[in-house]
Amino acid sequence: MNVTLWGVRGSIPCPGPTTVRYGGNTLCLEVRYGPSNRLIIVDAGSGVRPLGNQLMKTDLPKGPIEAKMLFSHTHWDHIMGFPFFTPIFLPSTKLAIYGPVTFEEDTLDKVIGGQLQYRYFPVTMADLAAQMTYHRLQETVLNFEDGLVVKTKYLNHPITCLGYRFEQDGKVMVTMFDHEPFRNLFATDPNDPDFDQDVFNEGELVAKEENQRIEAFMAGADVVLHDAQYTQKEYQKGRKGWGHTSMEWAINAAARAGVKKLVLIHHDPDRTDDQLDELQEKYRRAIAARSPKGQPVMDLVFAQEGMTF
Repeated sequence: MNVTLWGVRGSIPCPGPTTVRYGGNTLCLEVRYGPSNRLIIVDAGSGVRPLGNQLMKTDLPKGPIEAKMLFSHTHWDHIMGFPFFTPIFLPSTKLAIYGPVTFEEDTLDKVIGGQLQYRYFPVTMADLAAQMTYHRLQETVLNFEDGLVVKTKYLNHPITCLGYRFEQDGKVMVTMFDHEPFRNLFATDPNDPDFDQDVFNEGELVAKEENQRIEAFMAGADVVLHDAQYTQKEYQKGRKGWGHTSMEWAINAAARAGVKKLVLIHHDPDRTDDQLDELQEKYRRAIAARSPKGQPVMDLVFAQEGMTF
């Protein structure tokens, strides 16, 4: 597999002089695999627009564009680029779209296509020329062409959100976008009138088990792209419950899971290139310092647009 990053930011696009090196587009990954170089796109943040333009130059001259598009979830920063993905306007394009939906009354096509209404956009969903099919996902195992296996895992986010584990010829790549560590949601302060020791113990056990399942989903992966929008200090300061992970938690969880390369992604839109440089160097030093001598050191990378793994 070859994985190329077309968007690495969270929440909202943030172009400007302080985000040039890491990029300002929201999440989008290009995955190529197999002898025929099949295409999977993970999320359609604003980064899918330049990807679509590139496909028009490189893939279309060879024949119709065919791809699978996997959505982690349907928050706007992960779907906002879809109306600007040029291949959807071509009758020859074949696009199979997969993803979870939170609200039972809305199907996946309505959630994603809801952007394409005249009140928001000059083209409606009915005007799109591409051949598109929609597949609603839960936790499951998908068997795609050329032996690619894709496993899904529910993440902890305010709406239904999926992580993806790609397995191909003994190599493993995992995406963990928009995820927050599970924690005890019951009263944890013994002085709280609602505190109940048995309920507290049950909440601790459930949170521990769910976090262990997340680590098992990453276990032994060659590359994990993991949400790390905050530092631990920022997370503790009013950002619990927002559905995102601290850098420290992601690093520790990946290390326990035996991940070979950890790519921190979904950067905070206010984080500058220089700040990301400093944080990357800080955590690389910390990983090296605590790694046993003679043992492989987990490779840590902060995601940048244009990176290929």
